[in-house]
Amino acid sequence: MNTPQPDLAPPDFLQLAGHPLRWRLLAALARSDRVVHELTAAVGEPQNLVSYHLGKLRKGRLVSMRRSSADGRDNYYGLDLARFGSLLSATGGALHPALRLTSPPQGAARPAPARLLFLCTGNSARSQMAEAMARQRSGGAIQAFSAGSDPKPLHPNAVRVMRDEHGLDI
Repeated sequence: MNTPQPDLAPPDFLQLAGHPLRWRLLAALARSDRVVHELTAAVGEPQNLVSYHLGKLRKGRLVSMRRSSADGRDNYYGLDLARFGSLLSATGGALHPALRLTSPPQGAARPAPARLLFLCTGNSARSQMAEAMARQRSGGAIQAFSAGSDPKPLHPNAVRVMRDEHGLDI
C-alpha cells in the first residue's frame, strides 16, 4: 500500500519563475541585459505590467538592476545565470536527488570555451574593450578576440578607461 506523501509546496524559485510572463522576461534577460522598453517590446506587454513583474523578480533576487554607466538615466536589468543555475539545481534536487545538477568531477575535462570575435574597422578602442570585458566576465568560458579591417593604433583613452574603471589591461 502506498503511503500518501505530505502536500509539498513547490520551491519559491518555481513559484517565482513559473509565472508565464516572468518566464518570458527571464528568457529575454538570459540573452542580454535590457532596459524596460526593450523588455516590453520583447514580451508584448505594457510597461506597468513588465515593471511589476520585474519588481517581483528583483525581490526574489533572480534579476538585478544597474544604472547606465554612461549617463545614469537608464536602468539595465540582468539575469545572474550562475545563481539561476544553482536555484534550478536545488529545485531539481528537492524533487529527487538524481536531478541535482553537479559540477564536473575534479580533473574532468571542461568543455572547450566558446570563441568570440569583435570585428570593426579600426580595432582601436571599442572592439578591444569588448574583448577584454568578455574574457573577464566569462570566467574563462569565452575566448575573445578583436580585429579590424583597417587597424589603427590603440587609443590611449581606451587603455585608461579599462585600467582605471574596470581594472583590465588591454
